[in-house]
Amino acid sequence: ELRRVLPVIRRIREESDIPISIDTRNSKVAKAAIEAGADIVNDVSGGTHDSNMLSCVASMGVPVVIMHMRGNPKTMQHSSNTNYGDDNREGEGVIAGVAKELMQRCLEAEKAGIPRWLQIVDPGIGFAKNLNGNLSLLKGAEKLRKCCGNLPFLYGPSRKGFIGKISGEDDPKERDYGPSRKG
Repeated sequence: ELRRVLPVIRRIREESDIPISIDTRNSKVAKAAIEAGADIVNDVSGGTHDSNMLSCVASMGVPVVIMHMRGNPKTMQHSSNTNYGDDNREGEGVIAGVAKELMQRCLEAEKAGIPRWLQIVDPGIGFAKNLNGNLSLLKGAEKLRKCCGNLPFLYGPSRKGFIGKISGEDDPKERDYGPSRKG
């Protein structure tokens, strides 16, 4: 992972001062990437994969994206991880469940030394959600944000499987524009 990302980060930083986010679940990669010029750590595990991640990010004083996911990349789509209770009430189950679990991770980040003003939350579109759950999170974005104390939000819906189901596009490379391409 380090061999792949560090040269790219260094090269971008030589040419530009645009913000660079390192997407990793590993604290050693996060630290090296920030030292190489990245600005933000985006951890799809919300700090659960690597027990040193949150304290590492805190020590560097950079923003962190805390994403919601149940399980891990291999188990996240099992039904035990995609069940949020009563989703028949306009997504109440998934919105309440994701908000509660995100706020627990934010509290852990705060305990590790990451102030709320450096926390960005990501509801994890496509991660441990079924089609209806993903759509409920998109439709209920404002409600979810309020449930999460109006922290800054980041949504990453591109190329996700649920967009393929909606648009009929099987190839993830062709899903960048999702349903808007299938007019």
